[in-house]
Amino acid sequence: MERTTLPYRITTPMKIFSNKTFKYGLPFMILVVGAPFGLTEFTSLRYRFRSQQSVSREEAELLTLDMKKPGKVTLESEYEKLKKDIDIDKWENKRLPRPWNETEDT
Repeated sequence: MERTTLPYRITTPMKIFSNKTFKYGLPFMILVVGAPFGLTEFTSLRYRFRSQQSVSREEAELLTLDMKKPGKVTLESEYEKLKKDIDIDKWENKRLPRPWNETEDT
């Protein structure tokens, strides 16, 4: 029986494609080098919408938009608001039952 061999021009690409560097390294390098070019469209959206101007108070009044009046918010003022809503002087620390501390009868 005669053994047939493939021509050199066919076996060389087969050896190259079976090489681990070519199989795994080349796609990785294409991803690393090509990703910034692909992501430029997504990052340009951020800068495109950042350039939009906000509406001034005078323009909002002309458009009959209700805008909140600017006020100074401090930590003390927020604390006073919480004090009105929640009684922080009379509280009790209650331990919740843990699954590993529960008894069989409960």
